[in-house]
Parts: sequence; structure tokens; C-alpha cells
Amino acid sequence: MVSKEFKTDLLLGLFIGALILANTLGTKITSILGVRVSVGIFFVPILFLVTDIIAEVHGRKKAKSFVYIALIIMTFGLIMIYVSILMPPNSTWGNQAAFASVFGATLRMTLASIVAFLISQLHDVYTFDFLKKKMKGKYLWLRNNVSTMISQFIDTTIFMFLAFYMVAPKFTVPFIFSLIIPYWLFKIVFAIIDTPFVYAGVWWLRKK
Repeated sequence: MVSKEFKTDLLLGLFIGALILANTLGTKITSILGVRVSVGIFFVPILFLVTDIIAEVHGRKKAKSFVYIALIIMTFGLIMIYVSILMPPNSTWGNQAAFASVFGATLRMTLASIVAFLISQLHDVYTFDFLKKKMKGKYLWLRNNVSTMISQFIDTTIFMFLAFYMVAPKFTVPFIFSLIIPYWLFKIVFAIIDTPFVYAGVWWLRKK
């Protein structure tokens, strides 16, 4: 029999895994309906999905612990990536440039990702818990979508500004918002799509 504790640990693993994938694979840029987006957009909704499930079943304190644990793991992982890039390659290995290109990112983008993750996730946990108390545990679909949509906007806005503001003359406030809005709209679509998964996850975690 699968225990509730094991299920919770499994969700923590999924949460950390999605975060690592979003940061490592997210350097690839693709196009969705003509909009330029990072492939990391497919992993970010999982983060909000997991914290909402945990907050619904275990409460705000447990959901916040997920955020802090993932933050520590992400910071450690990024440090080790940079150490690995800086280590001199063996003369028989000729993939240093490709390795650095795939795994490397500017320090500014890295810090932007960490700050955006921390603030948006804590906001999502707080908002979800606040709405849960106000609605007396009802309307899970509404609480999930409202908290996620607002937090996704915060995440996208903080990251875009910290990572790209004035890196070039064209990266002004209006230009950055022109990047934020379509990116955020895609995240809203994903948030709506994951609503059934929130209900399924809550049912699965509570099931004895």
C-alpha cells in the first residue's frame, strides 16, 4: 500500500524535477502559434500545480517547505553547473564550447530565475491559502486558477525585468511588457488545462 507520506515525497520529487528541467531545458526557444517562448513554459505550470495540491491537503506550511527545499536544490545545482563549466576540459574532450552553450547562462538570468521563482511561489501559496479560508474550503477550481494566474504574472514579470531590462536599447519597459503579455497568456491557458489535474492530485493524495 502506498502511504500518504510516500505520495507527498513523490510530489516533492516532481516539484524539484520540474524546476530543474525548467532551468536547464529552458534555454531552448521554440514558437507556439507564432509566439517566441522557452520550452521551460511546459514545466512551470507543474510547480504551481504541485504547491496547490500540497496546500489543499497539507496546508500552507508544508507547501512553503516545498518552495524552500526546491530553492536550496536549485541554487546548489546552478552552482555545480557553473563549477563544471569552469573546470578545464581534458585535451581529449572537444565538447567544452557546446557544453558551456547548453548549460551556461548569464549570472543575471540565473539570479532573475531564482528571485522570480521564490517570490511567485510564496505568493501562490499565500493566495491559495487566503482564498481557501475565505471560501471555507470550497471552489478549489477557482482558488487554483486565481492564485496561479496572478502568481504566474508575477513570475513572468519579475524574471523578464530582472533578466532583460536595458540589456540592449530596445529592452525598454513597453517592449518587455510586449514580451510578458503573450507569454503570460500561454501560462493562463496551461493553468486552466491543469484544473482537472489539481482535483485528481488532491483525491489521489487524500485517498487511503
